[in-house]
Amino acid sequence: MQSTDLGNKESGKIWHRKPSPGTRDGIIVNIIHNTSDYHPKVLRFLNVAFDGSGDCLIAGDHQGNIYVFDLHGNRFNLVQRTAQACTALAFNLHRKSEFLVALADYSVKCFDTVTKELVSWMRGHESSVFSISVHASGRYAITTSSDTAQLWDLDTFQRKRKLNIRQSVGIQKVFFLPLSNTILSCFKDNSIFAWECDTLFCKYQLPAPPESSSILYKVFAVTRDGRILAAGGKSNHLHLWCLEATQLFRIIQMPTKVRAIRHLEFLPDSFDAGSNQVLGVLSQDGIMRFINIQTCKLLFEIGSLDEGISTSVISPHGRYIASVMENGSLNIYSVQALTQELNKPPPPLVKVIEDLPKNKLSSSGLKMMVASGRVQRPAKSRESKIQTRILKQDLTSNFENKENELSGGLNKKRLQILLKGYGEYPTKYRMFIWRSLLQLPENHTAFSSLIDKGTHVAFLNLQKKYPIKSRKLLRVLQRTLSALAHWSAIFSDTPYLPLLAFPFVKLFQNNQLICFEVVATLIINWCQHWFEYFPNPPINILSTIENILAFHDKELLQHFIDHDITSQLYAWPLLETVFSEVLTREEWLKLFDNVFSNHPSFLLMTVVAYNICSRAPLLNCTLKDDFEYFFHHRNNLDINVVIREVYHLMETTPANIHPDSMLNVFVALTKGQYPIFNQYPKFIVDYQTQERERIRNDELDYLRERQTVEDMHAEVDQQRIKDEAWYQKQELLRKAEETRREMLLQEEEKMLQQRQRLAAVRRELKIKELHLQDAARRRFLKLQQDQREMELRRLDDEIERKVQMRDQEIASTAKDLEMRQLELESQKRLYEKNLTRNQEVIAKEIQEDADAYRRKVDLEEHMFHKLIETDQTQSRKTQKCKEAEEKEFHLRWQKKASALSDESRKWFLKQEMSAALEHLQPQIQKEKSRLDVSSLNHSYFCNPAFPLILEI
Repeated sequence: MQSTDLGNKESGKIWHRKPSPGTRDGIIVNIIHNTSDYHPKVLRFLNVAFDGSGDCLIAGDHQGNIYVFDLHGNRFNLVQRTAQACTALAFNLHRKSEFLVALADYSVKCFDTVTKELVSWMRGHESSVFSISVHASGRYAITTSSDTAQLWDLDTFQRKRKLNIRQSVGIQKVFFLPLSNTILSCFKDNSIFAWECDTLFCKYQLPAPPESSSILYKVFAVTRDGRILAAGGKSNHLHLWCLEATQLFRIIQMPTKVRAIRHLEFLPDSFDAGSNQVLGVLSQDGIMRFINIQTCKLLFEIGSLDEGISTSVISPHGRYIASVMENGSLNIYSVQALTQELNKPPPPLVKVIEDLPKNKLSSSGLKMMVASGRVQRPAKSRESKIQTRILKQDLTSNFENKENELSGGLNKKRLQILLKGYGEYPTKYRMFIWRSLLQLPENHTAFSSLIDKGTHVAFLNLQKKYPIKSRKLLRVLQRTLSALAHWSAIFSDTPYLPLLAFPFVKLFQNNQLICFEVVATLIINWCQHWFEYFPNPPINILSTIENILAFHDKELLQHFIDHDITSQLYAWPLLETVFSEVLTREEWLKLFDNVFSNHPSFLLMTVVAYNICSRAPLLNCTLKDDFEYFFHHRNNLDINVVIREVYHLMETTPANIHPDSMLNVFVALTKGQYPIFNQYPKFIVDYQTQERERIRNDELDYLRERQTVEDMHAEVDQQRIKDEAWYQKQELLRKAEETRREMLLQEEEKMLQQRQRLAAVRRELKIKELHLQDAARRRFLKLQQDQREMELRRLDDEIERKVQMRDQEIASTAKDLEMRQLELESQKRLYEKNLTRNQEVIAKEIQEDADAYRRKVDLEEHMFHKLIETDQTQSRKTQKCKEAEEKEFHLRWQKKASALSDESRKWFLKQEMSAALEHLQPQIQKEKSRLDVSSLNHSYFCNPAFPLILEI
């Protein structure tokens, strides 16, 4: 086992000597990554993924270093440093150089392995992404975390759909079914749904597993044809679901040492049409066991208790297994080495009783190979002679049996018997039988040396002459033809070699070694003497076919001769295409089951048989174009009839014209190195090679001279174009200058007009400003006037309020007086009796006092009126002075005058009231003391001053 340390290297070789994996462990190489820093440490690989071809894989470690390993080219390259651990990888996108990586920050990034640049950055997850599933077309991807799954368009890197679920349920895995448009979603409650990718329509739901074997699913795997789903979890039981019938059809119990299943992966096979039968089961002990889900047998296992496996990925073509080990290293396994013991052919269907040598033949030593299920015992001793006579075989027959023995335990004669009985080999074992019949050596080293020489120059432009739609198929065809050309020089000049090899390339496109060796074996054995008349068709072979046709069907040959149809038209197209143009795939496979099982002359006899079986439509053809069309297109012909006719021709053709007399028996390719192929006129090939080399050199000289002339013409044309461009540019500059001058004059005129308009606008604005100022002044004056009017109205309201208050006070005083009157009347009634006695005595005195008081009142009233007149005169003088003042102060002075007048009145009235009260108070007190209430009341209310008080 080889071990490679990546160290600090960014590129290098994966292995330094050709790996030879052993059948025990099958390890091609062990890859580790140790840093050479001051404190060396191991960088652990976490995830790994293969590309679509299966020859390249990417791996990421816990520090974010991502490497690409090219197993075919034996190279590794560091393509990215993400600086954080990767949680999932995908490398099978439709752009082959791009890959997806899920990182620890919950984001998903797309990088290019060639440019090493970031292509896109996809965000949206809120937890770690643990799974990336890519659609078969490579244009869509599903990223899955524990809480959501998101569908991305890898052309635009936009999110198309998002699956949200309840936190209590959780997602186990969401992925695309292989080669289909269906999405399978598996949840932690064991519910599994299938959805249509475009419409997200739920196609079906798998029922719940039986309670007797109910497990919580953790891991899943699907066969390549998308028909079988394998599910496992914390149990040693495996559930196999048929997705077409949506039912559980098998439960497999793993060995007792398996307690939990950590990973499941189906092993692809090139010959099972996608219905994978081998399932890899990684258990908790770090061992991955590969079992057959039909026979439930353990086939092989990888990993051990000491070197356990953390996770594994199998390449799409099933050649390699990449496993991340628990110690952080990466192991690459060879499936061919691991299955070498399993790929042995099945036991033969026919069992032959073999004889012992003469000197050991006895009844006690008789051994027999018998059919399975029955044991034939030796006869008794007395019948020893009879037994010996029956079982004795001829030495020549024994030698033929040894010749007929093939690799893998098959026997050619038995296969021929089986072929004659069924007409074809079983589809499942056809490729294995072919490999045994052709005795392919599988020289990996020799074939690798041919492939390493690269694409041959003769097939560099193969796609122009043969535009094959599938790029993969074109690439395999180009490699196979290049290997044949490197093997023998004649194949680089053989024009029909692509037609000859194409059906085998299409059949073995996933195994280029087998494809090359099948074509090489075909050329050595069934294409004998084809190249003796090179570059012309094999005239000798075509003459043999014509002789055989002349013997068996002279009428048809004469028909060909009559219409100038040669063997190059009715035989050579069938040979150079090995019947691939005129037969369907199934018919072609059935034919070559018989071709590879018989003498090389069988192929030539097939050409004759095909013409004889098609004699009816051929006899009706008269035009050359019709014959050409017939031998280059499929026809309504039963291949079984043709094969029977071939066997008839092989038996009935005379020995003098039989092709087996000129063709050698089958010779297999030698093991280790391929044989030298020089069955062609070497001088012609060498001459053609020399001529072609001379022509190529002449062409190169001519091309160089023409290139020189073209360069000179190009320089002259370029200089002329530059001169014309310079003159045009000068003319354009002159025109541009004139245009700019005109534009400048126009701009000046526009500027003058604009200035005039601006002056007019300024005048208008000045006038408007004056009008606005005048309007503002008027508004201000009006506002002042309104404020003065409001002030006057307020003063009027204040005066009115004061008057009302005065009236209210007078009314209140009157009421008080009335109350006083009532009190006095009540007192009068109390003192009437006393006053009545003294009334007559003091009536005279009262009369005198009343007269004297009346005179005094008159005098005071006269003085009061005189004072009022004096006040009015003074008011009129004041008013005349105020009118002389400016009009704008008129209202203010008028207000002050009113206020002064009011205050003067109040003051005067107050003085008068005080004087009247002071004058009346002593007299009232005196009268109270002397007069009774009635007399005092009469004199008080009869006093002339009372109405004056009420008036005030």
